[in-house]
Amino acid sequence: MYYKFSLKLIYVLLSCLLSFVVHAQDLDLDEIQVTATRLNSSLRDSARSISIIDQEQIQNATQKLALDEVLAGVPGLYMQNRYNFAQDLRISLRGFGARSAFGIRGVKVIVDGIPETLPDGQAGVDSIDLGSAKRIEVIRGPASSHYGNAAGGVIAIESESGTIPAFIQTDVSGGDLGYKKLQIKTGGKSQNMDYLLNLAQQDLTGFRKHSKSEGTVLNGKFGLQINPSDRLNVTINYTDQPQAQDPGGINITQAMADRSSARDRNVSYDAGEALSQSRLGMVYEQDREKGNLIVRNYYVTRDFSNKLPFKNGGSVNIDRFFYGFGVQYEFKELLPEDFNFTVGMDIDRQRDKRKRFNNNSGILGALSFDQDEHVSSDGIFAQGRYDKDRWSISTGIRYDKVTFDIQDHYLANGNDSGKLNFDAMSPSIGINYELDAGILFGNISSSFETPTTTELANPDSSGGFNAALKPQKANNIEIGYKANYEDFYYELALFEIDLKDELTPYELEASPGRTFYSNVGKSSRSGIESAFTWNVKSNLLVDFSYTWSDFKFDQFIDQNGKDFAGSRLPGLPESFAYLSFRYKTENNLNVNFNMNYVGDLFANNANSVKVKNYTVSNFRASYVIDRNNWWLRPYLGVNNIFDQHFNSNIRINAYGGRYYEPAPERNVYAGVTVNYNF
Repeated sequence: MYYKFSLKLIYVLLSCLLSFVVHAQDLDLDEIQVTATRLNSSLRDSARSISIIDQEQIQNATQKLALDEVLAGVPGLYMQNRYNFAQDLRISLRGFGARSAFGIRGVKVIVDGIPETLPDGQAGVDSIDLGSAKRIEVIRGPASSHYGNAAGGVIAIESESGTIPAFIQTDVSGGDLGYKKLQIKTGGKSQNMDYLLNLAQQDLTGFRKHSKSEGTVLNGKFGLQINPSDRLNVTINYTDQPQAQDPGGINITQAMADRSSARDRNVSYDAGEALSQSRLGMVYEQDREKGNLIVRNYYVTRDFSNKLPFKNGGSVNIDRFFYGFGVQYEFKELLPEDFNFTVGMDIDRQRDKRKRFNNNSGILGALSFDQDEHVSSDGIFAQGRYDKDRWSISTGIRYDKVTFDIQDHYLANGNDSGKLNFDAMSPSIGINYELDAGILFGNISSSFETPTTTELANPDSSGGFNAALKPQKANNIEIGYKANYEDFYYELALFEIDLKDELTPYELEASPGRTFYSNVGKSSRSGIESAFTWNVKSNLLVDFSYTWSDFKFDQFIDQNGKDFAGSRLPGLPESFAYLSFRYKTENNLNVNFNMNYVGDLFANNANSVKVKNYTVSNFRASYVIDRNNWWLRPYLGVNNIFDQHFNSNIRINAYGGRYYEPAPERNVYAGVTVNYNF
């Protein structure tokens, strides 16, 4: 049941805590500010597990193709880079998001205060360009009391702002697998205004057959400092991805014969996607003696087409428009100095015009599906924190209502119009206690996650929504420790999560390559996350993280009557780890060597198919040449140095044993960044 930790896990946690308490030296976590929690707080005050990635780690000598390049060292965060831009990165935080057939589930993605996550809970990262990213915050663990439909946590990305002096920068890179990328960035600041524009274009042939992709992303950020206490940020984004082929999953026989092969049906049906997106976001911040006000507003249009590897309804076209408004206010004058109290609301809307056509071997066929899907998501929240001596107590509560409404326009098979309503109350409480050596923290919370519009599709291929699907709900408990010594930062967390009605994917013989969903009765998750950063010398930094977990079904009888109680959740390793060495010399040489270990995992609910563990190593180096107003940075990278054969993604419960998406073999890239300051 809930809140039951094994004696073994408690012993491990306490042993680690005591070992570091004894060796305490110097503590200062107040300078590290956290914004994604929606409370004005430092890392010290946050009773949560939070990881922060800086600009150097994000941009220096990386390909900047996907978030896994820069977030691999975050404990509890497991990513599967499918090297398949038609399916996107699969991100899982403490197991939430692992079910995703494409896109991101269960994790709230925010860029410059504007959500990338749709009102229905689905997020994509194809419009995120890491070339202008300054900072990334990752809240590990349920965040429904902050953001509603965010059962796994939050990834918040902050872009660069314009600076003095103004600059223009060009980055050109290329390498194996047909990789080519051009980036042009410029920014500046004048009096009370600043700006930054970043344009990136990339092409990738890919490792596997039928995996070519190309895309262009334009990001802009404009700031206006109205007065010392008022600021307006305006962000724009345009994404054009005319081609992203999908090679599909293959079985073990095909993978052993030719790891670069594609599924035959995916080739014959020209499986893949194309999209274009435009986004406008505005965030107004007011910092006054009486209180702090934040107002956000955004509008996004997205045209999406997807070809699936089957005929009937195998071509999908979506005309999407979503927008939202949010406000939060932090009280100052009305409360004593030791109190921090914030209230707010989020109102988000989504409209999808979804049509399905027959896929006649890659050619658009007859219309077979036509419906308008409307999603409304409304949430109100309140958060507070009380600080006294060594204690800090934080609380939060949020109420959300999510409505799905369908208007069916394809009436040949009947009228499938209808409406579904989901609502949830998400409370949380957290406590920090400052020891002489570090911070001991704990929190208890509840979370929820609705099915998305895509996941609500009926398995019988009719229109409307699958009314049998329910949101998954969870109760969560976490305890941990974090400390910063003179040259050493350490964190440790232990968590236990009990879930009801977990959403689980499966495929049908009639629609191979298309994923449907059902609810699991009960499941549970427990785990340990640890990480440290050690400044060995002034020029050598060591990063390490390790995650162990036990995720399993407690009660689960599937749609075919099979009982999977006691099975581990598929698609998630029991353990994974990260180790990196960052070396920087006084003459501007920067070298990074890292290793990623992923333990065994299962590909299906029955745990009858095991995917073996692997370790993959990567290397990158750069050197800066500085000449007056110019600086030049050539760089080199090698992915999968030791040519490890592994799978970049596992398709959970895929029909016909097509679980495997093999990862690229050793590949090399190189580039040069040229910067001029005006």
